[in-house]
Amino acid sequence: MLQTDVLIIGAGAAGLMCAATAAARGRRVLVLDHANKAGKKILMSGGGRCNFTNLYCEPSNFLSGNPHFCKSALARFTQWDFIGLVAKHGVPYHEKKLGQLFCDNKSSDILELLLAECSDAGAEIRLNTAAQSIEKTAGGFHLYSDIGEIACQSLVIASGGLSIPTLGATGFGYQVAKQFGHEVLPTRAGLVPFTLTDPQLKALCTELSGTSVEDCRVSCNGQSFVENILFTHRGLSGPAILQISSYWQPGDTVHIDLLPHIDLPEWLATQQRERGNSELKTLLAELFTKKMATLLVDAWFSNKPLKQYTSTELKAIAEKLSDWQLVPAGTEGYRTAEVTLGGVNTDEVSSKTLESLKAPGLYFIGEVLDVTGHLGGFNFQWAWASGYAAAQYV
Repeated sequence: MLQTDVLIIGAGAAGLMCAATAAARGRRVLVLDHANKAGKKILMSGGGRCNFTNLYCEPSNFLSGNPHFCKSALARFTQWDFIGLVAKHGVPYHEKKLGQLFCDNKSSDILELLLAECSDAGAEIRLNTAAQSIEKTAGGFHLYSDIGEIACQSLVIASGGLSIPTLGATGFGYQVAKQFGHEVLPTRAGLVPFTLTDPQLKALCTELSGTSVEDCRVSCNGQSFVENILFTHRGLSGPAILQISSYWQPGDTVHIDLLPHIDLPEWLATQQRERGNSELKTLLAELFTKKMATLLVDAWFSNKPLKQYTSTELKAIAEKLSDWQLVPAGTEGYRTAEVTLGGVNTDEVSSKTLESLKAPGLYFIGEVLDVTGHLGGFNFQWAWASGYAAAQYV
């Protein structure tokens, strides 16, 4: 039987961070993952460039049933700590926008950094190895796996959520949590595109598929994000849509201000005064693409020279463009979701140690917990911080 001090299930961002840090403390660490490669989600993140943290990371950037839970770990391993690790390994990076830090080259730079840290500290990683069942013992845990039986003092669940199953995501972590008496809060896809079924809306989005509109304000349930939106064949995507999807519930109305940086009533009044012979389509083509301006006017308004509109009609045009209201049919689900909302109830886990309050020696880190970050490097920062925090105690 294999014996180890710390057994970590999951060789993703949180698991590898925890492994390297715990091994550096002198603990014998073994990491298991059923996938054939470590860090698959790291490799595909950020369009292959890995948005590994955010300069402006704050607890307010996270959703959780207990909004205070993430504060302790985030304070003990900050974005600056991870940036220091990136600098130590000489990984070139840049700020894209809004504090989002990306690799200059490719995501594998971050994975190789983590694997090097694990190797240097002596942590062992076994891939293509699934955990089959777990039992609590007097001295810790007994696990049955593809490589036989393993005994450990501390067991860390870093197996992630349900998002992007093609990368190997499973509900294993939730099963373990339930086995040891934990409540698992309802899970759903987060940071995910919306789908639309309304025929007119669907037709508009299909016609505009691939068109991006910069810096729209998208709002729902008291939350707003100003970022790009992207029209797709199935509906709407882009950073602002992904952000608001985490706050949306089925049936909710989403409000989109297509031109939040323009005072539209004033702009339209000025255009009517100075360029009254110009058609609405022509003028809107200065704010959107020509195709989008044409399609919006055809779908929502009547097209005529601006001087022919009444003040009431101009007001209605301004209101529609600054408060486009739609009810998504749903989302694209876990297939394309970047994260899983919900998860292990954090009220039953120590915010200091990440240890289960129900089963001593059992730890939960990363996405399996009910902590979900905004888009922009925040979920990776939670992985680094929670993995580091748990590693001090395993």
